[in-house]
Amino acid sequence: MKNSRAKLIVYILLTAISLVMIFPFVWMILTSLKTQPESLLIPPRIFPARPQLVNYLEVWRQIPLLRYFLNTIIMTVLTLAGVLATSTLAAFSFSFKNFKGRDLTFLALLGMMMIPQPVYLVPAYVILAKLRWLDTFYALIVPWTVNIFSIFLVRQHFKSVPWSLYEASKMDGANDLKFIWHILLPISKPVLVTISLFSIIGSWNSFLWPLIVTNSESMRPLQVGLAYFSQEQGSMWPLLMAASTMIILPLVIFYIFAQKQINQSFVSSGLKE
Repeated sequence: MKNSRAKLIVYILLTAISLVMIFPFVWMILTSLKTQPESLLIPPRIFPARPQLVNYLEVWRQIPLLRYFLNTIIMTVLTLAGVLATSTLAAFSFSFKNFKGRDLTFLALLGMMMIPQPVYLVPAYVILAKLRWLDTFYALIVPWTVNIFSIFLVRQHFKSVPWSLYEASKMDGANDLKFIWHILLPISKPVLVTISLFSIIGSWNSFLWPLIVTNSESMRPLQVGLAYFSQEQGSMWPLLMAASTMIILPLVIFYIFAQKQINQSFVSSGLKE
């Protein structure tokens, strides 16, 4: 009896927390269907008097959303490829290679995680300007192809792989790249899914960096493009919410199809050692 009551309380709490978490998304969708005066009413009206589906068409008419989607997809995919490559190779070196200053270098990398982004914005901008990479995909992608937290996560996983496995592969004549490709990566899927998830969400939602390094409309990603609907004259809330709904839709679809792998990755990839 006590167990049933405890379960009921837990279910009620979880349901309440779920409703609180999902409410902003429901409010976003409802606002996207309102008129501009309805979105500014005080007290606010929850449901629109007449749903304005035309807001979604108006978003496509006012901004080049397809171009923004394409830029964001290119940025997300190439950044993800870079993060996976650099994280795997760096983590392998920090786990299986003995070289002078290895641990000190790794600690220095971890220390860099403490530096807030605004500190290195100006130096990074100057470097990109000297390279003439501003307003190009190089500026949007290259600086983010190395992620220290991802290196840390993969390195912690690699440290749990038995050293004898590496020695056996060397005795069989495999070089380091073959060991990584044929042995290490297949048993590291959970942690790779985890860092992929972080990279995809980070790239898809990035705003400040693309805002600084891009000037032309043709290079803007989605989040910067949204700023069109929030200007000095005021925010166009129905259009802003309609654009936001369309922007998060790919991530929601991605989560629905990859839900099982994502949950497994969070369960399996603990921080070891």
